[in-house]
Amino acid sequence: MVIKILGGGCANCKKLEENTKKALKELRIDAKVIKVKEYKDIMSYGVMRTPALVINERVVSCGRVLIVNEIINILKNY
Repeated sequence: MVIKILGGGCANCKKLEENTKKALKELRIDAKVIKVKEYKDIMSYGVMRTPALVINERVVSCGRVLIVNEIINILKNY
């Protein structure tokens, strides 16, 4: 599983990354977490608002910081 955090490095982007890592740890999932900061790369996903969460090249959330439980629920569907 490859998870990408899309965003320029703002506080919200960092919080989404932190929450994602907590969710992965809680579920004992070994996934690669990649930060995507370049706006041209972010735009290639069709994302207009950050932060965004991408799992296996599918955008699952954008424009808000998901809490740990929301991320856990999303990950359980993969």
